[in-house]
Amino acid sequence: MSSLTILQSGLTPSLTLVALLFLVLAIVTVYSMVEIVDATEKRALTVFGEYRKLLEPGINIVPPFVSNTHRFDMRTQTLDVPRQEAITRDNSPVTADAVVYIKVMDAKKAFLEVEDYKRAVSNLAQTTLRAVLGDMELDDTLNKRQQINSKIRTELDEPTDEWGIRVESVEVREVNPSKDVQQAMEQQTSAERRRRAMILEAQGERRSAVEEAEGEKQSNIIRAQGEKQSQILEAQGDAVSTVLRAKSAESMGERAVIDKGMETLESIGHGESTTFVMPQELTSLVGRYGKHLTGSDVKGNGDVLNSLDFDEETRQMLGLDDIDKILGQIDEEAEMDVEAMEQEAQAIKEGQDPADIRDPNKVIEEMDKDFQGEERTEGESTDD
Repeated sequence: MSSLTILQSGLTPSLTLVALLFLVLAIVTVYSMVEIVDATEKRALTVFGEYRKLLEPGINIVPPFVSNTHRFDMRTQTLDVPRQEAITRDNSPVTADAVVYIKVMDAKKAFLEVEDYKRAVSNLAQTTLRAVLGDMELDDTLNKRQQINSKIRTELDEPTDEWGIRVESVEVREVNPSKDVQQAMEQQTSAERRRRAMILEAQGERRSAVEEAEGEKQSNIIRAQGEKQSQILEAQGDAVSTVLRAKSAESMGERAVIDKGMETLESIGHGESTTFVMPQELTSLVGRYGKHLTGSDVKGNGDVLNSLDFDEETRQMLGLDDIDKILGQIDEEAEMDVEAMEQEAQAIKEGQDPADIRDPNKVIEEMDKDFQGEERTEGESTDD
């Protein structure tokens, strides 16, 4: 009895240990069989090194202890392309870096067709960036950034499709020429700005001179119109004054004749004779005498005696009836000239003056075209 008890007491710890080991093995087995995949990824399953399938997001059961999974992020991923040095087509050294945005479209191809798709895409982007920059001139590398991005993406599309990767976008961040080239570009930019400033200054001085000349021209025209009008009025005044003086002299001579006639009549009246011989012009003489006494027109028998007004022939000779017409023509011409001058002044302000002042930007563009044409001609002669 004692030996049996001893044997039973020795087996109890062994069974307990076996049961514990079995429990641990069961837990490990269950843990190895269950594969939890996140919603943002897929996993490639291999059993004994053989590809079986892709595990979808969620809980997946896999063969325990003999299975391996390889994780693939299905979201858009960012790859930094290190700074690359390249020589442009016109032999100018430049450096550039870029960012590539990729997305895994087929995790099976990304697992079976390429060892490390991220490193593969990064290396391919580096070589493509150098090649694209080498096929372009320096000015194009600095100005046509979108064209560089498009070319790199086109070059990456074909090989990455075989890897199950899609290149969504390529962005070149910086393209920097060498320091010597940068200094030369700064000097060129400074010279270009100085040239533009000189052209604009010359255009401004020319425009100012033209406007000053136009203003002086307008002033001279207006002054000449005023002098012309003044001379015409002065000449008309002199003519009227001359005629008035002639009329006055004629009137004074006629008055002397009348006075002499009246004195004769008075001496006849003082004579002893009662018979008088009256001259035929007595009526006219008396009327003219009365006119000189009153200084105004006197009507006799319905007839109007001559007044001091100018007759029609004298008025036509002096042009008295045409004074208003002449002055009206002068004013009309002056108004037309002033209106025309105002139009010319407005045209000058708008840059449409007869001096043909041109836009400085157009002048600069034509100078650039001429300069480029001369460079091409020199290049062709050098090649020959």
